[in-house]
Amino acid sequence: MSRSPAYSPRFVLSLSLAQLITWGSVFYTFALLVGPLEKELGMSRAESSLAFSLALLTEGLLAWPVGRWIQRGFERRVMTIGSVVVGLGLLWHSQIHSPLAFYAVWIFLGAGLAATLYSPVFAVVTQRFPNDFRRAIITITFLGGLASTVFIPLTAWLIDAMGWRLALVCLAALQFLVCVPLHARTLRSPAPEARHAHRPNAHAPVSPRTLQQHLKSAPFLLIGLFTVVMMAVTAALPAHMVSLLQESGLSAFWVILVPASIGVLQVLGRVLLFLFEHRIDLHRSNRWIAALIPAGLLVLLAAPWLGSAQTAVVLVFVVLFGMGNGMLTIVKGTAIAQYVDREQVAALNGALGLPTALARAAAPWGLGLLWSPTGGYTSGLWLLAGLGVVGVVALTLAQRQSLHQAR
Repeated sequence: MSRSPAYSPRFVLSLSLAQLITWGSVFYTFALLVGPLEKELGMSRAESSLAFSLALLTEGLLAWPVGRWIQRGFERRVMTIGSVVVGLGLLWHSQIHSPLAFYAVWIFLGAGLAATLYSPVFAVVTQRFPNDFRRAIITITFLGGLASTVFIPLTAWLIDAMGWRLALVCLAALQFLVCVPLHARTLRSPAPEARHAHRPNAHAPVSPRTLQQHLKSAPFLLIGLFTVVMMAVTAALPAHMVSLLQESGLSAFWVILVPASIGVLQVLGRVLLFLFEHRIDLHRSNRWIAALIPAGLLVLLAAPWLGSAQTAVVLVFVVLFGMGNGMLTIVKGTAIAQYVDREQVAALNGALGLPTALARAAAPWGLGLLWSPTGGYTSGLWLLAGLGVVGVVALTLAQRQSLHQAR
């Protein structure tokens, strides 16, 4: 892969560290706070879960303006202020005493996440490194994928040692002492103009179309369909994974081990992509990565008919889903730049923020609705597999449309 002269591993690693801390201290901390907060504030599980859904909804609502601001060159302000908001939100969280305050603080944190997580940072590196943005995104998601491995045990230890309130103060300190300075210092120089960059890479199109024309174009709509349906599929399963594996007949040992291993498999998939992607065709690899998700679901649906091999088949599903989901984050993060337009990637990805947030929030609930005492998750899994196939077809059609327009 040809490298842009401006490519900086140090720049990418600095942003990656901020991603690891923010994902870990906010996104993965919520599950550890649910028990203590429900007990202290007298909330049910449904009431406490609503706070996280509100954060995701807020993140999606703000994705569009955040993308436009980054596209206009305000990346340093957006991501630095976003880290300040996250830090203030964690401090505020340490002082709440009512369910209403709990909901308000997670809406506030959702605003901070909209300015600091994958969508804005992917836009930043795509603008900075027009010939190497995919490699930068792989590095960022590699460290981001380690957030649960690092912060779940760290936060659990902090809560056990000093209680959840002081634990949140410590996590807020990481935002103020690490993430805010990283974003302020790393992004202090403006992004180079994309049109002046050396750009032999035909996989990163730059189109003369306006933003409004792109929003109505076939490649964007197809990539949007691909992104939304694959988000729904991958978001639906984690919340039901333990129950699903229990119904598949796995022993208690495997039921606990398998969900814990998915994060490791996601990171492994990203490492393999980092090492070998230059040896395979980019477009073909994107299709195969997306196809791993429905393939894994079809394998899982076949498990009940395979008798003694059922456990092995379920484990094959876990490997396909875990590695596929890890690499799919990279495909989704680069698809707009590769098949629609690189220069307007921030705004175009922002336009998908709300529909993807709605898909991520609604999919687990929808899968639960499809569960039945007699059929278990079978109907839901067939629907998810079908959506996965739709996503792969949409991506394939978007590739063809993009390559045809480039000729």
